[in-house]
Amino acid sequence: MGNVSHLVTRTAALQSTAESGLGEAMPGKDRQFVTALARGLDILRAFHAGEGMLGNQEIAHRTGLPKPTVARLTHTLTELGYLNYIRRFRKYELGASVLALGYAAISSMDVRRASRQPLETLAHALNASTALGGRDRHSMIYLEACRGPSVVAITHDVGTRVPMASTAMGRAYLFSLPDVDRNKHIDAIRRRWRDDWTKVKTGIERSFKELADRGFCVTWGEWLPELCGVGVPLRNTDGTAAYAVNASAPIYQISRDRLEADWGPRLVKVARDIRTGMAAQPSTAATAPVSSARQMLTTNGHRPPMAAMARR
Repeated sequence: MGNVSHLVTRTAALQSTAESGLGEAMPGKDRQFVTALARGLDILRAFHAGEGMLGNQEIAHRTGLPKPTVARLTHTLTELGYLNYIRRFRKYELGASVLALGYAAISSMDVRRASRQPLETLAHALNASTALGGRDRHSMIYLEACRGPSVVAITHDVGTRVPMASTAMGRAYLFSLPDVDRNKHIDAIRRRWRDDWTKVKTGIERSFKELADRGFCVTWGEWLPELCGVGVPLRNTDGTAAYAVNASAPIYQISRDRLEADWGPRLVKVARDIRTGMAAQPSTAATAPVSSARQMLTTNGHRPPMAAMARR
């Protein structure tokens, strides 16, 4: 199991770099788009949980940016406190300012507070890993993660990025989007997965049919050969934001029949419970006074487009 855990964690980190779209060229016609800012954020996104420090050469490789550009950006981010420079190794690590921004964002999410208990209860009942995820470009990022009492092969935690195209969570999220947004993401996935697009499209179409028929989708070794899971879409009660929840496990631990007959319906109920919890709890903005420091941080169900996908 330890070998499986190491492989899952390492492969996830490698694939999340490609899936997150680092160094992806932006449309030149968008006059409001600030390229320098985007590049700086790409530098921060190059760091993954559990990987430690990165040097300018490694960052340049991950982002696709020229090394002199990376050197200027890492210097600037260090001066601002978003990176720490470890002189002994001539490498960088994420700084406390990144944590401040991340904490300000995640602590204000009603959906995260409402999801914690239902996901934890399900993880213990199934002895599986459960998670809440939101979009991070063309990937999904874990906003909450729970594990059953003896789950050791899956070590994903808050901040983990997983592919949108090949995971149950990502496909459930895609399904929940309005047609225009869904088609935009599918087009970006098609470009990124162009060599394997036929296989990926088939998987997405199958998952969309499952979601339309049963409210959940199943993946079996499609992202990582060792993992399987179920995914269910989740939207805010007012429909303003889309998320997804999942339950996953090593394929040797569970049968596909049980995923479909037991796990999927349970996860659909958990998604309903989370929506009910969100509707019942008061909004953070209405109940919690915002300190000046925090204010500075925070200031600065559709049918799948089968025809559109078939034309691609």
